[in-house]
Amino acid sequence: MPPVQTSKFDPLADRRAPDDPPFDVLLQGTVFLDIIFTGLPRMPAGGEEVWAEGMGSCPGGIANLAVAAGRLGLRTSLAAAFGDDDYGDFCWKTLLDQEGVDLGPSKRFEGWHTPVTVSVSYDDDRRMITHGHDAPQGPTEMIGTPPRSRAVLLDLVPPHENERQGPTWVDLAHEQGALLFADVGFDATGAWSSEVLDQLDRCHAFMPNAVEAMAYTRTRSAHEALYALADRVPLAIVTNGGDGALAIDSTTGEEASVPALRVPSIDATGAGDVFGAAVTLGTLAGWALADRLAFGALCSALAVQQFGGSLAAPGWGDIADWWHALQASRDDTAYHRALLRRYAFLEAVVPQVPSSATRRAAATIARWSDA
Repeated sequence: MPPVQTSKFDPLADRRAPDDPPFDVLLQGTVFLDIIFTGLPRMPAGGEEVWAEGMGSCPGGIANLAVAAGRLGLRTSLAAAFGDDDYGDFCWKTLLDQEGVDLGPSKRFEGWHTPVTVSVSYDDDRRMITHGHDAPQGPTEMIGTPPRSRAVLLDLVPPHENERQGPTWVDLAHEQGALLFADVGFDATGAWSSEVLDQLDRCHAFMPNAVEAMAYTRTRSAHEALYALADRVPLAIVTNGGDGALAIDSTTGEEASVPALRVPSIDATGAGDVFGAAVTLGTLAGWALADRLAFGALCSALAVQQFGGSLAAPGWGDIADWWHALQASRDDTAYHRALLRRYAFLEAVVPQVPSSATRRAAATIARWSDA
């Protein structure tokens, strides 16, 4: 089903030129079909059937980041393998037709089925079961020459997982002028090899969480890790859960930290993707570092109050609604006044947002989603 509203707001309109790349963001990864169950009275015992109050379906995996970027007005291109099954049809149609994500570098593969994740949300936690197979082609073989973009968002991987057949699609995108915004996953092996950070030599930004940052830099606090990373990459950002985020941008000489917003968290799936997309937008728009972090914190806060990955990613309509509600509130607490000060930069942006700007969608294989 379509988004609640479908007008696109372009936050980079005043920074575009005729010879700019056609895309703001290029992504590559695995798209999963996510099936999300919510509102369980309890987890089932062996052999027991329990009915859930809510269920929704949406593209997941790298699609979380693609949807987050697209809903924030970034012209987004995605390279991913898609199966020729009904699940692949659904994910393709949702991303292309509903969310406006370019799928030019993506491919459909005959006889390859779409990876599937079933997520059960219960008692402020998630349990997931996933099934899938490796894609029939590697990323560089599938993409070939990547489309030109302002930025590439990617995950750093251990050196042994890197492609070794000459220049990769990331190398080619970087040579075309794309800024590389990197993240990294949790190392289940516990090795936390420093060789992973050697890949930052070509990156513009690195955005790990505090646990990952401290483990890779062998430091004891988020601030110590930040300073270590700032020696390696122009824009270093460390997210620190409920304590917010901190960053150093050596290209502008700024250092900043922002607290997290006080909101009830229902489902944190995809919150990191939303934060990364928001910071990338702020960087491309030339915003001050503190404003970029605050914007990332806001978009993440709006996402965690909803269930389900890409389902929860906010659009500019949601952001405008939040800002108008904040201004209209009669709350006179110190916290409320701090929010008004911290997000005052939105006053220059929100008036340009049309009332029909994109808001959250309810993507689902069924006719209706009640997640």
